[in-house]
Amino acid sequence: MAGGNERSMKALKEVWRRAENSLCADCGKPDPDWASSTLGVFICLSCSGIHRNIPSISKVKSLKMDHWDDAQVQFLAKHGNAVTKAMYEAHIPIFYYQPTYNDCQVLREQWIRAKYERKEFTEPGKQLPYSDGVKEGILWKRGRDSGQFLPRKFLLSEREGCLKYFTKQDAKEPKINVKIDVINATFQPVKIGNPNGLQITYLKDNKTRNIFVYHESGKEVVDWFNAIRSVQFHYLKVAFPTASDNEIKNRLTRNFLKEGYMEKTGPKQREAFKKRWFTLDHRRLMYFKDPLDAYAKGEVFVGSRENGYSVQKGLPSGTQGNFSWHYGLTIVTPDREYLFTCETEADQLDWIAAFTSVINQAMTPQEYAIEAYFKFKS
Repeated sequence: MAGGNERSMKALKEVWRRAENSLCADCGKPDPDWASSTLGVFICLSCSGIHRNIPSISKVKSLKMDHWDDAQVQFLAKHGNAVTKAMYEAHIPIFYYQPTYNDCQVLREQWIRAKYERKEFTEPGKQLPYSDGVKEGILWKRGRDSGQFLPRKFLLSEREGCLKYFTKQDAKEPKINVKIDVINATFQPVKIGNPNGLQITYLKDNKTRNIFVYHESGKEVVDWFNAIRSVQFHYLKVAFPTASDNEIKNRLTRNFLKEGYMEKTGPKQREAFKKRWFTLDHRRLMYFKDPLDAYAKGEVFVGSRENGYSVQKGLPSGTQGNFSWHYGLTIVTPDREYLFTCETEADQLDWIAAFTSVINQAMTPQEYAIEAYFKFKS
């Protein structure tokens, strides 16, 4: 018996060491140490918890702590991540968001359920609830002034190229009508205080407007998210006919580069530093009194190094104004310096890294136009 166990463990380790099995099959996290004995995939601890919630589809075991019999090891050897992904991920729409280990629970769970439970990607041309160009339904939306979440009817239309919402289900006219090309959507469960929380942002008069929504069903809110990406994709295919699918895919919804609290002072750099919530959305740095505010109190354009923008650790010598946090950083633009302080050194270094990643990128023609608007406004 001991010899059989040793042979099984040796065979298991050989399969485990294959290059194809070095990343979690579902989220890409390195060094997975769990596997599904019924699907034949190697997965991380976090994804194994999701698999455990669909026991009719997947049975998971630890590669280090659990016993694997010969038949189970042979099944893993026959399948593995490459074979199983080729089956369950054969026909993923180009616009569909495939989450990573950095993404929230609802995105990862619905991705796993879409693959293995609903088998959404096994056949070409399958009709999916987020790919037919129209989506209508109820989402719970946070009131701009009241802060209460109330049910609102939303309508997404590829033909009209817009997203609308209505304050009443029988209303003829929408409260808003937003063109699809100025919309972004990103999951914000912690900020919104709901595991299915979604933040929708759009530009109104070149200012960013935030809408916070959720749905009780994780599947429904992820379907809305991918429906937005689908409509955006087809809109951009028409607008940019020579662009490749991957180029267009990279222009769909995006996660914010960084969010969190910093202190800031005013343009005279003598005012007291005030604590504000900051969001870095590529070249737009926005600050809010509260993370769930509908509009930013102000926005700063972050350009490229070759155009005179930089980020520096610390504050200029002789900086006045009271501040309670002591890890400073300075954003230098062609027109002025912006001074911020962070609560911890780790926050300071994270913000500097995020700003540096933006500043090191060359600006596009569209971004030059945005920069010109910011300069005119100031």
